[in-house]
Amino acid sequence: MAAPATTRTGHLINGKTSFGDETDVIEVLNPANEQVIGTVPAGTPADVDAAVAAARAAFPAWADTPADERAAVVRRISEGITARRDEIAQQLSAEVGIPITFATKVQATLPAATSAGVADLIASGEFPFTEEIGNSLVVREPIGVVGAITPWNYPLHQIMAKLAPALATGCTVVLKPSEVAPLNTGILAEILAEAGVPAGVVNIVHGTGPVVGAAIAEHPDVDMVSFTGSTRAGRAVSAAASETIKRVALELGGKSANVVLDDLDEAGLTKAVKLGVANAFINGGQSCNAWTRMLVPASRHDEAVELAVAAAAKYVPADPTDPATRLGPMVNEVQRDRVVGFIRAGAEAGATLAYGGPEKPDDLDDGFYVRPTVFAGVTEDMPIAQEEIFGPVLSVMPYDDTDDAVRIANNSLYGLAGAVFSDSDDRALEVAKRLRTGQVVTVDGTTGVVTTAGETR
Repeated sequence: MAAPATTRTGHLINGKTSFGDETDVIEVLNPANEQVIGTVPAGTPADVDAAVAAARAAFPAWADTPADERAAVVRRISEGITARRDEIAQQLSAEVGIPITFATKVQATLPAATSAGVADLIASGEFPFTEEIGNSLVVREPIGVVGAITPWNYPLHQIMAKLAPALATGCTVVLKPSEVAPLNTGILAEILAEAGVPAGVVNIVHGTGPVVGAAIAEHPDVDMVSFTGSTRAGRAVSAAASETIKRVALELGGKSANVVLDDLDEAGLTKAVKLGVANAFINGGQSCNAWTRMLVPASRHDEAVELAVAAAAKYVPADPTDPATRLGPMVNEVQRDRVVGFIRAGAEAGATLAYGGPEKPDDLDDGFYVRPTVFAGVTEDMPIAQEEIFGPVLSVMPYDDTDDAVRIANNSLYGLAGAVFSDSDDRALEVAKRLRTGQVVTVDGTTGVVTTAGETR
């Protein structure tokens, strides 16, 4: 599939496309070949003011729109995304370097599924907008104008995970997509118009976090900020939002542990390791909930490492437009250099480099590619065991017994996700309950598209 032609995507403010004064733009690169594929305007606080004013003006009428009508609009957005799935997948692959097969099956499909799930929940009447508790009537009302700040790793999915519930419950939105992967919002803007979203209900302002993100977070007419991104940026958003006492929802980084228990037979261990590697390397390892720490019994450490190396060898860095490719480039030069730096730090700290390494992959002169990497014998004090790397780097860590495994898993600044593999559902659940993390997959389970996932830290 050919990458989309160079495109120019503007702000969406009060139903109209705007390119600002066009003197300051942000270039978007294709990470597979380092070529410019499009531009967006570098937004200003004045652009945010205009977008917030539009959202504030549109709020009363949208909040008064019957819930089933709002759900129908969200449903049409979902259908619009589905209808343009292949086009969206190509755009996302070009912006982020996502392998086209994964982009089509996951990155361009999840946003539609998430939106449809929200629409179904509201249309079914199962969401309790009003509820009697004792002698009190609890009324759940739309909070108002929501500022949504989204990351680049799952661009459209993260947008719709915020946009769909906000719209369905009667809120209006000012969205700042990542400046690294913003071009897909041009397609989204067309879908929103076709779905019948009124002018001002959804506004999109492009730009950097320190300028546009900060302006949204501190704006007095924004009632809530929903942010997904790094812990460092999340702290800044929270601090800025606190000045106006607005609600804040943060989904930050992760360093998730995959706890492989000692009761698995050979087939069970093989399955646990294979699925663990797949989870750690999916989307190039650029997932906040990736299981990047694989905790295995010390007596089976070498066996697990051998299995992990065999699984990792199937992730060959290659052209993301090839349907057979499993591992594309990192999203940009900064991210590539960050991952390579951690690989070097892991070796310097004494971890055993079982597979991969910091060298550039063979036969890939252009693009921000890295080698998929597996470290063995990783200990808790090593940077690769504590820091979110956001790349295809797996740390295999031995433990002595179950208590030790739980202790190691919980020895982290993060608390987003995790996994437990066991031959016993009851034992897996028992260990999962001891993990201080917001979401845990047991054995080989999955979460539903409307499932709420929190964080403990």
